[in-house]
Amino acid sequence: MNTKEFDLVIFGATSFVGQLVCDYLLNEAIDANLNWAMAGRSQSKLRKIKNELGEKAASLPLFIADSFDEAALKNLCERTNLVVSTVGPYALYGESLIKVCAQSGTDYCDLTGEHQWIRRMTRAYQHEAEASGARIVNCCGFDSMPSDLGVKFLQQNALNKFGTTCDKVRLRVKSIKGRASGGTIASMVNIFKETADDEELREEFKNLYSLCPDDHSNKVRQRLIDVEYDKVFKSWVGPFVMAGINTRVVLRSNALMTPPYAKQFHYDEGTLVGDGKKGRKKAKRLAWLSKVGMFAMSVPLIRALIVKIFLPKPGEGPSLGEQNDGFYDLRLLGITEHGDEILTRVIGDKDPGYGSTAKMLVQAAISLRLEVSDSELPGGFWTPATAFGDKLFARLQSQAGISFEVLSTKRG
Repeated sequence: MNTKEFDLVIFGATSFVGQLVCDYLLNEAIDANLNWAMAGRSQSKLRKIKNELGEKAASLPLFIADSFDEAALKNLCERTNLVVSTVGPYALYGESLIKVCAQSGTDYCDLTGEHQWIRRMTRAYQHEAEASGARIVNCCGFDSMPSDLGVKFLQQNALNKFGTTCDKVRLRVKSIKGRASGGTIASMVNIFKETADDEELREEFKNLYSLCPDDHSNKVRQRLIDVEYDKVFKSWVGPFVMAGINTRVVLRSNALMTPPYAKQFHYDEGTLVGDGKKGRKKAKRLAWLSKVGMFAMSVPLIRALIVKIFLPKPGEGPSLGEQNDGFYDLRLLGITEHGDEILTRVIGDKDPGYGSTAKMLVQAAISLRLEVSDSELPGGFWTPATAFGDKLFARLQSQAGISFEVLSTKRG
Protein backbone atom coordinates (compact mmCIF):
# COMPACT_ATOMS: atom_id res chain seq x y z
CA MET A 1 0.00 0.00 0.00
CA ASN A 2 1.05 3.63 -0.51
CA THR A 3 2.34 5.31 2.61
CA LYS A 4 1.01 8.83 2.30
CA GLU A 5 0.46 11.09 5.28
CA PHE A 6 -3.22 10.18 5.71
CA ASP A 7 -5.15 6.95 5.30
CA LEU A 8 -8.28 8.88 4.38
CA VAL A 9 -9.80 12.34 4.23
CA ILE A 10 -13.48 13.17 4.72
CA PHE A 11 -14.35 15.67 1.98
CA GLY A 12 -17.51 17.56 2.87
CA ALA A 13 -17.02 17.15 6.62
CA THR A 14 -19.32 20.10 7.37
CA SER A 15 -22.34 18.61 5.54
CA PHE A 16 -25.03 16.96 7.63
CA VAL A 17 -23.97 13.43 6.70
CA GLY A 18 -20.31 14.50 6.75
CA GLN A 19 -20.64 15.46 10.40
CA LEU A 20 -22.20 12.06 11.18
CA VAL A 21 -19.36 10.36 9.32
CA CYS A 22 -16.71 12.24 11.31
CA ASP A 23 -18.43 11.60 14.63
CA TYR A 24 -18.78 7.89 13.90
CA LEU A 25 -15.19 7.56 12.67
CA LEU A 26 -13.92 9.37 15.74
CA ASN A 27 -16.03 7.72 18.44
CA GLU A 28 -17.34 4.36 17.23
CA ALA A 29 -15.21 2.89 14.46
CA ILE A 30 -12.77 0.37 15.92
CA ASP A 31 -10.10 1.40 13.43
CA ALA A 32 -9.84 4.83 15.04
CA ASN A 33 -6.03 4.64 14.90
CA LEU A 34 -6.16 5.47 11.21
CA ASN A 35 -4.62 8.76 10.25
CA TRP A 36 -7.43 10.89 8.85
CA ALA A 37 -8.40 14.49 8.29
CA MET A 38 -11.44 16.64 7.55
CA ALA A 39 -11.83 18.72 4.41
CA GLY A 40 -14.26 21.37 3.21
CA ARG A 41 -14.43 24.77 1.60
CA SER A 42 -15.00 26.84 4.76
CA GLN A 43 -12.28 27.04 7.38
CA SER A 44 -14.63 28.57 9.96
CA LYS A 45 -17.20 25.80 9.52
CA LEU A 46 -14.53 23.12 9.72
CA ARG A 47 -13.17 24.60 12.94
CA LYS A 48 -16.69 24.80 14.36
CA ILE A 49 -17.36 21.12 13.60
CA LYS A 50 -13.96 20.17 14.99
CA ASN A 51 -14.71 21.98 18.25
CA GLU A 52 -18.14 20.33 18.49
CA LEU A 53 -16.53 16.91 18.12
CA GLY A 54 -14.66 17.48 21.40
CA GLU A 55 -11.20 16.69 22.74
CA LYS A 56 -10.72 13.59 20.61
CA ALA A 57 -10.79 15.79 17.51
CA ALA A 58 -8.27 18.31 18.83
CA SER A 59 -5.42 17.00 16.69
CA LEU A 60 -7.44 16.37 13.52
CA PRO A 61 -5.86 18.20 10.56
CA LEU A 62 -8.08 20.36 8.33
CA PHE A 63 -7.91 20.78 4.56
CA ILE A 64 -9.43 23.81 2.88
CA ALA A 65 -10.58 22.76 -0.58
CA ASP A 66 -13.43 23.87 -2.81
CA SER A 67 -15.13 21.39 -5.12
CA PHE A 68 -13.99 23.39 -8.17
CA ASP A 69 -10.43 24.15 -7.03
CA GLU A 70 -8.36 21.48 -8.77
CA ALA A 71 -5.09 22.76 -7.32
CA ALA A 72 -6.42 22.35 -3.76
CA LEU A 73 -7.88 18.95 -4.62
CA LYS A 74 -4.53 17.82 -6.08
CA ASN A 75 -2.80 18.88 -2.87
CA LEU A 76 -5.35 16.89 -0.89
CA CYS A 77 -4.87 13.79 -3.02
CA GLU A 78 -1.08 14.03 -2.83
CA ARG A 79 -1.33 13.62 0.95
CA THR A 80 -3.99 10.92 1.34
CA ASN A 81 -4.56 7.39 0.13
CA LEU A 82 -8.35 7.63 0.02
CA VAL A 83 -11.00 10.35 -0.17
CA VAL A 84 -14.52 9.90 1.21
CA SER A 85 -16.87 12.42 -0.39
CA THR A 86 -20.24 13.50 1.03
CA VAL A 87 -20.51 16.58 -1.21
CA GLY A 88 -23.65 16.47 -3.34
CA PRO A 89 -25.40 16.89 -5.61
CA TYR A 90 -22.46 15.11 -7.17
CA ALA A 91 -23.54 16.09 -10.67
CA LEU A 92 -22.98 19.71 -9.62
CA TYR A 93 -19.98 19.41 -7.31
CA GLY A 94 -18.36 16.02 -7.81
CA GLU A 95 -16.51 15.88 -11.12
CA SER A 96 -13.29 17.71 -10.27
CA LEU A 97 -12.59 15.45 -7.31
CA ILE A 98 -13.27 12.30 -9.36
CA LYS A 99 -10.97 13.63 -12.08
CA VAL A 100 -8.12 14.37 -9.67
CA CYS A 101 -8.49 11.02 -7.88
CA ALA A 102 -8.51 9.13 -11.18
CA GLN A 103 -5.43 10.97 -12.42
CA SER A 104 -3.45 10.75 -9.16
CA GLY A 105 -4.20 7.13 -8.22
CA THR A 106 -6.14 8.11 -5.09
CA ASP A 107 -8.90 5.74 -3.95
CA TYR A 108 -12.39 7.18 -3.54
CA CYS A 109 -15.77 6.34 -1.97
CA ASP A 110 -19.03 8.29 -1.98
CA LEU A 111 -22.74 7.89 -1.29
CA THR A 112 -24.17 9.18 -4.57
CA GLY A 113 -27.38 7.80 -6.04
CA GLU A 114 -27.10 9.87 -9.23
CA HIS A 115 -26.77 7.21 -11.91
CA GLN A 116 -26.59 9.70 -14.79
CA TRP A 117 -23.51 11.26 -13.16
CA ILE A 118 -21.88 7.88 -12.46
CA ARG A 119 -22.29 6.99 -16.12
CA ARG A 120 -20.69 10.26 -17.22
CA MET A 121 -17.79 9.89 -14.80
CA THR A 122 -17.16 6.27 -15.76
CA ARG A 123 -17.04 7.14 -19.43
CA ALA A 124 -14.83 10.16 -18.85
CA TYR A 125 -12.29 8.78 -16.35
CA GLN A 126 -12.33 4.96 -16.44
CA HIS A 127 -9.14 4.70 -18.48
CA GLU A 128 -7.29 7.19 -16.29
CA ALA A 129 -8.36 5.34 -13.14
CA GLU A 130 -7.19 2.04 -14.64
CA ALA A 131 -3.83 3.56 -15.54
CA SER A 132 -3.24 5.24 -12.17
CA GLY A 133 -4.65 2.43 -10.01
CA ALA A 134 -7.38 4.59 -8.41
CA ARG A 135 -10.22 2.40 -7.09
CA ILE A 136 -13.41 4.44 -7.31
CA VAL A 137 -16.47 3.05 -5.54
CA ASN A 138 -19.73 4.96 -5.81
CA CYS A 139 -23.03 4.27 -4.00
CA CYS A 140 -21.62 3.31 -0.59
CA GLY A 141 -24.69 4.47 1.36
CA PHE A 142 -28.27 3.25 1.58
CA ASP A 143 -28.21 3.60 -2.17
CA SER A 144 -27.00 1.05 -2.92
CA MET A 145 -25.07 -1.04 -0.35
CA PRO A 146 -27.99 -2.99 1.21
CA SER A 147 -29.32 -3.97 -2.21
CA ASP A 148 -25.98 -4.67 -3.89
CA LEU A 149 -24.37 -6.50 -0.96
CA GLY A 150 -27.70 -8.14 -0.13
CA VAL A 151 -27.77 -9.75 -3.57
CA LYS A 152 -24.13 -10.81 -3.24
CA PHE A 153 -24.85 -12.40 0.15
CA LEU A 154 -27.86 -14.23 -1.28
CA GLN A 155 -25.89 -15.51 -4.27
CA GLN A 156 -22.99 -16.75 -2.16
CA ASN A 157 -25.38 -18.73 0.03
CA ALA A 158 -27.32 -20.05 -2.96
CA LEU A 159 -24.06 -21.32 -4.45
CA ASN A 160 -23.14 -23.03 -1.17
CA LYS A 161 -26.59 -24.60 -0.78
CA PHE A 162 -27.58 -25.45 -4.36
CA GLY A 163 -24.26 -25.49 -6.20
CA THR A 164 -25.46 -22.69 -8.44
CA THR A 165 -26.45 -19.04 -8.22
CA CYS A 166 -29.87 -17.52 -8.91
CA ASP A 167 -30.84 -16.08 -12.27
CA LYS A 168 -33.80 -14.24 -10.71
CA VAL A 169 -33.69 -12.10 -7.58
CA ARG A 170 -36.38 -9.83 -6.20
CA LEU A 171 -35.95 -7.39 -3.31
CA ARG A 172 -38.98 -6.41 -1.26
CA VAL A 173 -39.04 -3.65 1.34
CA LYS A 174 -40.90 -5.21 4.27
CA SER A 175 -40.64 -2.16 6.52
CA ILE A 176 -38.70 1.08 6.66
CA LYS A 177 -38.65 4.22 8.78
CA GLY A 178 -36.71 7.33 7.92
CA ARG A 179 -36.75 10.31 5.62
CA ALA A 180 -34.63 11.55 2.75
CA SER A 181 -31.82 13.94 3.59
CA GLY A 182 -31.64 17.46 2.27
CA GLY A 183 -28.65 16.43 0.17
CA THR A 184 -30.56 13.51 -1.34
CA ILE A 185 -33.48 15.79 -2.14
CA ALA A 186 -31.12 18.30 -3.77
CA SER A 187 -29.65 15.51 -5.90
CA MET A 188 -33.10 14.36 -7.02
CA VAL A 189 -34.15 17.93 -7.82
CA ASN A 190 -31.01 18.38 -9.92
CA ILE A 191 -31.79 15.19 -11.83
CA PHE A 192 -35.17 16.61 -12.86
CA LYS A 193 -33.49 19.84 -13.92
CA GLU A 194 -30.96 17.94 -16.04
CA THR A 195 -33.56 15.83 -17.80
CA ALA A 196 -35.97 18.71 -18.53
CA ASP A 197 -34.18 19.82 -21.71
CA ASP A 198 -32.08 16.75 -22.50
CA GLU A 199 -33.87 14.16 -24.64
CA GLU A 200 -30.85 11.85 -24.69
CA LEU A 201 -30.75 11.83 -20.90
CA ARG A 202 -34.48 11.08 -20.73
CA GLU A 203 -33.87 8.05 -22.94
CA GLU A 204 -31.02 6.98 -20.68
CA PHE A 205 -33.40 7.04 -17.71
CA LYS A 206 -35.52 4.40 -19.44
CA ASN A 207 -32.54 2.05 -19.68
CA LEU A 208 -31.94 0.09 -16.47
CA TYR A 209 -28.70 -1.24 -17.99
CA SER A 210 -27.30 2.31 -18.30
CA LEU A 211 -24.44 1.65 -15.83
CA CYS A 212 -23.42 -1.64 -17.43
CA PRO A 213 -20.46 -1.75 -19.80
CA ASP A 214 -21.50 -1.26 -23.40
CA ASP A 215 -20.52 -4.83 -24.28
CA HIS A 216 -22.61 -6.49 -21.55
CA SER A 217 -24.58 -9.52 -22.75
CA ASN A 218 -27.59 -9.56 -20.40
CA LYS A 219 -30.72 -9.42 -22.58
CA VAL A 220 -33.42 -9.92 -19.94
CA ARG A 221 -36.07 -7.23 -20.03
CA GLN A 222 -35.78 -5.38 -16.72
CA ARG A 223 -38.56 -3.30 -15.19
CA LEU A 224 -39.52 -0.96 -12.40
CA ILE A 225 -42.51 -2.23 -10.42
CA ASP A 226 -45.77 -0.29 -10.55
CA VAL A 227 -48.53 -2.38 -8.92
CA GLU A 228 -48.56 -6.17 -8.74
CA TYR A 229 -49.31 -9.10 -6.46
CA ASP A 230 -46.41 -11.21 -5.18
CA LYS A 231 -47.59 -14.76 -4.52
CA VAL A 232 -44.46 -15.78 -2.66
CA PHE A 233 -44.66 -12.89 -0.19
CA LYS A 234 -48.49 -13.02 -0.23
CA SER A 235 -48.67 -9.27 -0.53
CA TRP A 236 -49.41 -6.50 -2.97
CA VAL A 237 -46.30 -4.65 -4.10
CA GLY A 238 -45.87 -0.99 -4.97
CA PRO A 239 -42.86 0.94 -6.25
CA PHE A 240 -39.74 1.57 -4.15
CA VAL A 241 -38.25 5.05 -4.52
CA MET A 242 -34.65 3.77 -4.62
CA ALA A 243 -35.27 1.03 -7.19
CA GLY A 244 -33.99 3.11 -10.11
CA ILE A 245 -30.44 3.47 -8.80
CA ASN A 246 -30.32 0.16 -6.91
CA THR A 247 -31.38 -1.90 -9.94
CA ARG A 248 -28.76 -0.26 -12.13
CA VAL A 249 -26.01 -0.88 -9.57
CA VAL A 250 -26.95 -4.56 -9.08
CA LEU A 251 -27.06 -5.11 -12.85
CA ARG A 252 -23.65 -3.44 -13.20
CA SER A 253 -22.26 -5.73 -10.51
CA ASN A 254 -23.54 -8.75 -12.41
CA ALA A 255 -21.95 -7.45 -15.62
CA LEU A 256 -18.56 -6.76 -13.98
CA MET A 257 -18.26 -10.07 -12.12
CA THR A 258 -16.34 -13.04 -13.48
CA PRO A 259 -18.32 -15.22 -13.59
CA PRO A 260 -21.55 -13.22 -13.35
CA TYR A 261 -24.42 -14.29 -11.11
CA ALA A 262 -26.13 -15.37 -14.32
CA LYS A 263 -25.56 -14.60 -17.99
CA GLN A 264 -29.24 -13.71 -18.23
CA PHE A 265 -30.05 -12.17 -14.87
CA HIS A 266 -33.29 -10.54 -13.72
CA TYR A 267 -33.62 -8.20 -10.75
CA ASP A 268 -36.38 -5.96 -9.41
CA GLU A 269 -37.36 -4.10 -6.24
CA GLY A 270 -40.69 -3.18 -4.69
CA THR A 271 -42.43 -2.28 -1.44
CA LEU A 272 -44.67 -4.77 0.36
CA VAL A 273 -47.94 -3.10 1.40
CA GLY A 274 -50.14 -6.00 2.53
CA ASP A 275 -52.66 -8.55 1.28
CA GLY A 276 -56.29 -8.27 0.20
CA LYS A 277 -58.23 -5.24 -0.98
CA LYS A 278 -56.54 -2.96 1.55
CA GLY A 279 -53.12 -3.96 0.27
CA ARG A 280 -54.16 -3.42 -3.32
CA LYS A 281 -55.43 0.07 -2.51
CA LYS A 282 -52.16 0.91 -0.74
CA ALA A 283 -50.10 -0.30 -3.72
CA LYS A 284 -52.20 1.76 -6.14
CA ARG A 285 -51.95 4.81 -3.91
CA LEU A 286 -48.18 4.41 -3.64
CA ALA A 287 -47.87 4.12 -7.42
CA TRP A 288 -50.16 7.13 -7.94
CA LEU A 289 -48.18 9.27 -5.50
CA SER A 290 -44.97 8.26 -7.27
CA LYS A 291 -46.33 9.28 -10.67
CA VAL A 292 -47.80 12.55 -9.39
CA GLY A 293 -44.53 13.37 -7.66
CA MET A 294 -42.54 12.67 -10.84
CA PHE A 295 -44.85 14.87 -12.87
CA ALA A 296 -44.78 17.71 -10.33
CA MET A 297 -41.00 17.66 -10.12
CA SER A 298 -40.70 17.76 -13.91
CA VAL A 299 -42.55 21.12 -14.09
CA PRO A 300 -40.09 23.91 -13.18
CA LEU A 301 -42.58 26.22 -11.43
CA ILE A 302 -44.18 23.44 -9.38
CA ARG A 303 -40.74 22.00 -8.57
CA ALA A 304 -39.53 25.38 -7.31
CA LEU A 305 -42.57 25.75 -5.04
CA ILE A 306 -42.19 22.22 -3.65
CA VAL A 307 -38.51 22.75 -2.93
CA LYS A 308 -39.12 26.13 -1.29
CA ILE A 309 -42.07 25.14 0.88
CA PHE A 310 -42.00 21.41 1.60
CA LEU A 311 -38.58 19.83 1.17
CA PRO A 312 -35.58 19.86 3.55
CA LYS A 313 -32.60 21.91 2.47
CA PRO A 314 -29.03 20.63 2.11
CA GLY A 315 -27.45 20.53 5.55
CA GLU A 316 -30.77 19.82 7.26
CA GLY A 317 -31.64 16.48 8.81
CA PRO A 318 -33.40 14.67 11.64
CA SER A 319 -32.47 14.82 15.30
CA LEU A 320 -30.29 12.14 16.86
CA GLY A 321 -33.39 10.62 18.44
CA GLU A 322 -35.14 10.45 15.07
CA GLN A 323 -32.07 8.87 13.50
CA ASN A 324 -31.86 6.23 16.23
CA ASP A 325 -35.58 5.52 15.87
CA GLY A 326 -35.21 4.68 12.18
CA PHE A 327 -34.70 1.23 10.67
CA TYR A 328 -35.18 -0.90 7.55
CA ASP A 329 -36.00 -4.54 6.86
CA LEU A 330 -35.37 -5.78 3.31
CA ARG A 331 -36.26 -9.27 2.06
CA LEU A 332 -34.58 -10.87 -0.95
CA LEU A 333 -35.86 -13.91 -2.80
CA GLY A 334 -33.58 -15.74 -5.20
CA ILE A 335 -34.67 -18.43 -7.67
CA THR A 336 -32.30 -20.65 -9.64
CA GLU A 337 -33.03 -21.88 -13.16
CA HIS A 338 -33.88 -25.26 -11.59
CA GLY A 339 -36.53 -23.70 -9.34
CA ASP A 340 -34.54 -23.73 -6.08
CA GLU A 341 -35.43 -20.85 -3.78
CA ILE A 342 -33.53 -18.93 -1.12
CA LEU A 343 -34.96 -16.20 1.09
CA THR A 344 -32.66 -13.75 2.88
CA ARG A 345 -32.99 -10.44 4.67
CA VAL A 346 -30.96 -7.32 5.33
CA ILE A 347 -31.76 -5.29 8.46
CA GLY A 348 -30.39 -1.88 9.46
CA ASP A 349 -30.74 -0.40 12.93
CA LYS A 350 -30.91 3.33 12.17
CA ASP A 351 -32.47 5.86 9.82
CA PRO A 352 -31.37 4.59 6.38
CA GLY A 353 -30.44 7.96 4.88
CA TYR A 354 -28.45 9.29 7.83
CA GLY A 355 -27.26 7.10 10.70
CA SER A 356 -27.04 3.87 8.74
CA THR A 357 -25.57 5.51 5.64
CA ALA A 358 -22.84 7.22 7.67
CA LYS A 359 -21.77 3.91 9.22
CA MET A 360 -21.87 2.07 5.89
CA LEU A 361 -19.77 4.71 4.17
CA VAL A 362 -17.09 4.71 6.88
CA GLN A 363 -16.82 0.92 7.01
CA ALA A 364 -16.62 0.72 3.22
CA ALA A 365 -13.79 3.26 3.20
CA ILE A 366 -11.89 1.49 5.99
CA SER A 367 -12.30 -1.85 4.25
CA LEU A 368 -11.06 -0.45 0.95
CA ARG A 369 -8.05 1.07 2.70
CA LEU A 370 -7.09 -1.84 4.95
CA GLU A 371 -8.53 -5.02 3.47
CA VAL A 372 -8.64 -4.73 -0.33
CA SER A 373 -5.18 -4.86 -1.88
CA ASP A 374 -4.24 -3.35 -5.22
CA SER A 375 -3.62 -6.85 -6.56
CA GLU A 376 -7.14 -7.93 -5.59
CA LEU A 377 -8.84 -4.85 -7.02
CA PRO A 378 -7.20 -2.86 -9.80
CA GLY A 379 -7.96 0.74 -10.68
CA GLY A 380 -11.32 1.62 -12.18
CA PHE A 381 -14.93 2.30 -11.30
CA TRP A 382 -16.50 -0.40 -9.13
CA THR A 383 -19.72 -1.19 -7.30
CA PRO A 384 -19.84 -2.20 -3.62
CA ALA A 385 -20.44 -5.86 -4.51
CA THR A 386 -17.46 -5.99 -6.88
CA ALA A 387 -15.07 -3.87 -4.80
CA PHE A 388 -15.32 -5.42 -1.36
CA GLY A 389 -14.65 -8.90 -0.05
CA ASP A 390 -16.36 -10.86 2.71
CA LYS A 391 -14.59 -8.88 5.42
CA LEU A 392 -16.93 -5.96 4.77
CA PHE A 393 -19.92 -8.14 5.70
CA ALA A 394 -18.26 -8.82 9.04
CA ARG A 395 -17.55 -5.11 9.51
CA LEU A 396 -21.10 -4.06 8.76
CA GLN A 397 -22.51 -6.67 11.13
CA SER A 398 -20.12 -6.01 14.01
CA GLN A 399 -19.76 -2.23 13.74
CA ALA A 400 -22.56 -0.78 11.61
CA GLY A 401 -25.75 -2.36 12.95
CA ILE A 402 -26.52 -4.16 9.69
CA SER A 403 -27.31 -7.86 9.59
CA PHE A 404 -27.45 -10.32 6.69
CA GLU A 405 -29.42 -13.53 7.30
CA VAL A 406 -30.62 -16.59 5.42
CA LEU A 407 -34.26 -17.15 6.40
CA SER A 408 -35.06 -20.25 4.37
CA THR A 409 -34.04 -22.43 1.42
CA LYS A 410 -36.14 -24.77 -0.70
CA ARG A 411 -35.20 -27.24 -3.40
CA GLY A 412 -37.13 -26.93 -6.66
